Amino acid sequence: MQNAEIASQFEELADLLEIQGANPFRVRAYRNAARAILDSAESVGALASDLAKLCELPGIGEDLAKKIQTLVQTGAIPQLEELRQQIPKGVLEMMRIPGLGPKKAAALFHDLKIHTLEDLRKAAEANQIAGLKGFGKKTQDTILKGLELAESAGRRVYLIEAKAAADDIALDLQQTPGVQRVMAAGSCRRRLETCGDLDLLAIADDSTAVMDRLAAHRLVTGVLARGETKQRVRLAKGLELDLRVVPEESFGAALQYFTGSKEHNVELRRRAQERGLKLNEYGLFRGDERVAGRTEEEIYAALDLPWIPPELRENRREFALAERHALPELIDLADLRGDLHMHTTASDGAASIEEMAESAKTYGFEYIAITDHSQRVSMANGLDAHRLRTHWQEIERVRQRVSGIEILKGVECDILEDARLDLADDVLAEADWVVAVLHYGLSQPRDQIMKRLLTAIRSPHVDAIGHPTGRLIGRRKGADVDFELLLQAAADYGVMLEINAHPKRLDLDDIQAAAARDRGIPIVINTDSHSRDGFSMMEFGVYQARRAGLTAADVANTRPWPEFQKLLRR
Repeated sequence: MQNAEIASQFEELADLLEIQGANPFRVRAYRNAARAILDSAESVGALASDLAKLCELPGIGEDLAKKIQTLVQTGAIPQLEELRQQIPKGVLEMMRIPGLGPKKAAALFHDLKIHTLEDLRKAAEANQIAGLKGFGKKTQDTILKGLELAESAGRRVYLIEAKAAADDIALDLQQTPGVQRVMAAGSCRRRLETCGDLDLLAIADDSTAVMDRLAAHRLVTGVLARGETKQRVRLAKGLELDLRVVPEESFGAALQYFTGSKEHNVELRRRAQERGLKLNEYGLFRGDERVAGRTEEEIYAALDLPWIPPELRENRREFALAERHALPELIDLADLRGDLHMHTTASDGAASIEEMAESAKTYGFEYIAITDHSQRVSMANGLDAHRLRTHWQEIERVRQRVSGIEILKGVECDILEDARLDLADDVLAEADWVVAVLHYGLSQPRDQIMKRLLTAIRSPHVDAIGHPTGRLIGRRKGADVDFELLLQAAADYGVMLEINAHPKRLDLDDIQAAAARDRGIPIVINTDSHSRDGFSMMEFGVYQARRAGLTAADVANTRPWPEFQKLLRR
């Protein structure tokens, strides 16, 4: 059982308990457990037989460890199954609407008997929500505006979950006798932020055997359709997966076709037609003769193109670059030398400064910045000036004890709703690294959002803008940012922009990351890690950077420490 799958069930358990009005400390314990599981570099499922090792995970006590064991061994958590019977699925779906948290979802469920998103729409349109205690007309209007986001989010899952499922199933199918190859295609292979379904392609001597094995996989809840070479199944999270068994001579063509995107494929077929060829999932043909199809490289070469990485296949500018033989050598996870956004027990992290530093070394990092929250984020135990300075003194002491890695005294400083920074200039001047962020007031008008961001960029103490829009994919819309203005200011003042690697953020998105690169703005890819294993999220930030077409040279924290140090504003 994949970590993302286990973490998802604990997140759901926390949501349902909060809707029920359970003790907040109990709810927080489940949320912390979910984060620790998701961040863990080790397979939590593989640890399930050893209660003591499970208890070594941050925030996992004996009770939670036993629940993990039960889940891995039986596929379910009894407490979660009971709560699912008591609280309809639609109540959880309501929480995808921006500004609608567990308390409001609970009120809608208990007071208005709303069970589905459709019920919610009808109640809002009938003006039944405005009079509910704690809501009002403004909240009702927000619900109506946010319903489309909630409904679309319900049809997609985060890349981390989709990739975990695809990798798990592909690895299992590969063990079937006679199976030569299994690969994921579709949006998962292109590393989109979310996936609406999954595609797997296989070369197999016996399609029946590989389909039988798929039907029996623990993640599969039902077979929706089955033919001689194609099978569609539904997975535990409602995601659907298509398996296609293709002949070896067509595998490359099928892989290219089902990877997409649609727009990329349309252009590729147009190029084939110009050359008197026909391209489909079976191969590239001149009349009835197959001229290519065994590999993707064959297909592209026959169309006078180099192979184009899947992350770039969106028909933006990849064809123009390919024709000039100017496709970028995309950044790779191994290129990263540092991580400049993380939290410790000083705010809402689960590990000490020293533990984070030692863990970062195991991931191959040469330098890190400890960036605990500033005081505005009181729910995360944010630091005021006195506590922050004390914290930095401890970082200085850890520097003396830990060798082999540079540790920067940093802070994640909030940009307040009135456009002031959360800490005074004399405090920020003592930091080695300041990442400024928006956490609150994300629904403010664009002019005020830009006033806040520009205040931070113009500060001589701010090194980077972190997760610039503040979005949570599918859960919270980002701030209304004027990116032309933001990018110009960042370029003018030499401020870096962050791709936050957490799979629920991935902020900057790929379009804006590419635009920042075009203006010469250094990008930093950071994990925003809250635990020792949170550094494993870096791969998802790299995927986002690859979709933006970034090379190692475009990303500041690929530089060795002496070179990165030259980029610091102080």
